[in-house]
Amino acid sequence: MQDQKLVALVVTHNRLAQLQRTVMRLLESDPVHLRTVIVCDNASTDGTAEWLAGLADPRLEVLRLACNGGGAAGFEAGMRHAVAQHDPDWMVVMDDDGRPDPGALARFHALDLSGWDAVAAAVYTPDGAICDMNRPSRNPFWHRRVFLRSAVRLGRRDGFHLTPRDYASDRVQPIDITSFVGLFLSREGMARAGYPDGRLFLYGDDGLYTLGLRQAGGRIGFVPQIVFEHDCSTFQGRAFTPLWKVYYYHRNLLILYGRAAGWMRWPLLAVVVPKWLTRIRAHPGQRRAFLRLILCAIRDGLRGRVDVDHGRILAISGEKQARINGNSGYRGDSAPRGSAPTPALSAPRPPHRRRRDSLAYSSDRRPSA
Repeated sequence: MQDQKLVALVVTHNRLAQLQRTVMRLLESDPVHLRTVIVCDNASTDGTAEWLAGLADPRLEVLRLACNGGGAAGFEAGMRHAVAQHDPDWMVVMDDDGRPDPGALARFHALDLSGWDAVAAAVYTPDGAICDMNRPSRNPFWHRRVFLRSAVRLGRRDGFHLTPRDYASDRVQPIDITSFVGLFLSREGMARAGYPDGRLFLYGDDGLYTLGLRQAGGRIGFVPQIVFEHDCSTFQGRAFTPLWKVYYYHRNLLILYGRAAGWMRWPLLAVVVPKWLTRIRAHPGQRRAFLRLILCAIRDGLRGRVDVDHGRILAISGEKQARINGNSGYRGDSAPRGSAPTPALSAPRPPHRRRRDSLAYSSDRRPSA
């Protein structure tokens, strides 16, 4: 695969220190292995634009959005821009706090990935533990054996997520759902799935997008030899910080459940919704707002509604309206629009103007090099 053009997309918002590490790691890669690095800046106000403008590497491109639409909007805009301007054979996407290990991109090019529309890297935390939020999974509602194992291990993610044994394997393994940290998408895969739905704001956009790719007939493989690091911190204990994230997390997860489970989402909800409500205990002093956000998330998730104004969510949570466009923040953590995939690459939105100017297994560590 040495002659395949690879483009990297990083989505960021107000996390300059993390972005600096990720961009420099990418620019250290051999140009043969990485042709272009696109940073989609979600209206950062922390000096990100100025720092990026000072970099002279010709492979770097900056796409700055006028307002912060969350990680989902950043990935949609960045992917559209990359396809319109570069038409890459492969694109690798990541948050600003996710980055390839040295040599990971060279290993990607050395593999025979014919027959795969997308591949997911093995993502670890900086201390070498498996990063749980980036663990790929199989859809238990499509695979009888996985369904039975998930039923036996009710409430445990290892029923349908990959296990440490899978991370230690040397073979590519088929998966149905994965994250946007270390996801390599082929031109053919993007033609099948279209683009992420930027209206989701954050959380679940990657799961919905990859599930949509599988529903469109695409094949996604997990490649444990390609290693990424995710220096993430999403929750403080069991609490959501800031509180408005409660809405997007649960709404988008509910939409994902509906797409994955079909009619079986109803008995599934009877199990998961009571569990969600117990999280109110982690938010003393904010319980009324937490409950309102959860109820709105359930209502909109069941309706598949994704056109909710972010200012309304901030108001329910008690956040100030002034934070909508500047400092609302997100974990750059996807779905076809409506019930069908987003438009194919032959009919993209108008491209953005180019400029140069984002619960680990504590005992399970990444394999040594």
